[in-house]
Amino acid sequence: MNKSSWGASAGAGRWGPPDHGPASSLRGVAPPASAGPVHDWGGAAQTRPMPIVPEPGGHQDDDREHRDIRDDRDRPDDRGAARRSGPLFRDEEPQEPMPTSFPGSDRPADAAKPQKKSAGRNLRAAIGVGVGLGVVILASLFVYKPVFIGVIAIAVVVGLWELTSRLAERKDIRVPLVPLAVGGTAMVIAGYVRGAEGAWVAMALTALAVLVWRMTEAPENYLRDVTAGVFSAFYVPFLATFVAMMLAADDGPWRVFMFLLLTVVSDTGAYAVGWRFGKHKLAPRISPGKTREGLVGAVLFAMAVGAPCMEFLITDGAWWQGLLLGLAVATSATLGDLGESMIKRDLGIKDMGTLLPGHGGIMDRLDSLLPTAPVVWLLFVIFVGAG
Repeated sequence: MNKSSWGASAGAGRWGPPDHGPASSLRGVAPPASAGPVHDWGGAAQTRPMPIVPEPGGHQDDDREHRDIRDDRDRPDDRGAARRSGPLFRDEEPQEPMPTSFPGSDRPADAAKPQKKSAGRNLRAAIGVGVGLGVVILASLFVYKPVFIGVIAIAVVVGLWELTSRLAERKDIRVPLVPLAVGGTAMVIAGYVRGAEGAWVAMALTALAVLVWRMTEAPENYLRDVTAGVFSAFYVPFLATFVAMMLAADDGPWRVFMFLLLTVVSDTGAYAVGWRFGKHKLAPRISPGKTREGLVGAVLFAMAVGAPCMEFLITDGAWWQGLLLGLAVATSATLGDLGESMIKRDLGIKDMGTLLPGHGGIMDRLDSLLPTAPVVWLLFVIFVGAG
């Protein structure tokens, strides 16, 4: 048995050399020898015995352990405090660390603090690119109509390239780009020159060209590829053709300008109101960032801008027609955005491309414009005629 045995020895009752003098009379008296833990005569009794742990280090280790325990006993104020260096006794369980999450929550404690909302994109780059695109579009729109037709054709070809590239990368769907690009450009020109009839004829010929072009490859997945090709022809160039048909009217530049302005205002209103007041999700499975409050903001903004634009910019237009046009634009733009969100979720991507910093790709800017174009064209024809 080592020096930390349970029996009392001579001079037991305190640690260190015996005291002399009257001031230490109480401390100089040794407690009766009995089985049990050794206590400091004037101090509080240890409520837990120190077990006998054999040390391989011999007496030097025992003396070191005795000194550590003595130092701890001489500091009664620290007995209730948590020990930083571990348990005092070897059979004592260490204290478990504080939990990092709250009960009933799967979020860590640090995530419980409210965080500021973020736009999620580089706003400076987005604004700069948006202003640059606006200058190019307006300059070509009001200077010379055929130049704007060329802008539409370029946007269609780039959009088709982005869409077909993502389909090939994510789904291994091989859509022939060449017939789509040629047919898409022909659709835009035919719609501007020959109207809706020319657009439908060009669409049919483009679909036929996709079917024939795909025949030059292996028959595996032929139906899948041509189906995706026909969808691409309808989704990008055919819907964009309605912008060219709007431009063909006498006041065509102002019709196109109003179409673009209402779509941008609708998106801006949805973003501003949804970011500030949005609480109720509009379609959480499709686009978690969109809210019902944002949709209300889109409608209000578009209607507020549509009324004066229809009254003062469009020949024979009335303010109440602008209200209906703004409502239709906000609805179709939101549905178009949700539609492309479904496509991107199916493909497992965030953006269609990276061509436009802060925006993504061309298709990420056309998502609201493409389905809105036929709606605005039809309402213009109903309200003020084809022009």
